[in-house]
Amino acid sequence: MKFDPKKFLKTLKLNESNISMVLGALVIFITGVLIVNYFKDKKSQTLPEALTTINQIEVGSPHTVVKGETLWSISEDAYGSGYNWTDIMKENNLKSETIEVGQKLNIPNIASRMPTSTKITVVEPSGTIATSSYVVVKGDSLWNIAVRSYGDGYKWVEIAKANELKNPNLIYPGNILVLPR
Repeated sequence: MKFDPKKFLKTLKLNESNISMVLGALVIFITGVLIVNYFKDKKSQTLPEALTTINQIEVGSPHTVVKGETLWSISEDAYGSGYNWTDIMKENNLKSETIEVGQKLNIPNIASRMPTSTKITVVEPSGTIATSSYVVVKGDSLWNIAVRSYGDGYKWVEIAKANELKNPNLIYPGNILVLPR
């Protein structure tokens, strides 16, 4: 049996509308599958560990060194500033910067130096605020304070206005904010 291109093309021409309909349905089906998978992945997607990390290391308590940590990274995780690594070194009477996996280090309860951490931290609300003033703690944002105070993060604008904040993104631990009631 010999292949006849003219006959094949004639058959295609006669069935052109059916072929177009099948190809169109295939395109719609594939597009639908891609859209469903896109939104399914977005719904189940979790934030990277760095985004949900809030001071992995507690200041004023001992810490056991894990693989990949350095004094700088421990300092960033505890204080948000790598420059506090020298304080950790002094607290533990270390002769060099070398630390080993499993080594126990005391993390001194001291003030943080200039921030160096590039990690984004998300602070989970830790209780409601019912007072008319609030002292900012490390990791706070106006959004989180508004959620804890009013149950509505968008009320951060009212807090910023009441405190005449020129840059609402800049609040520091120790600041006392008026919370309009």
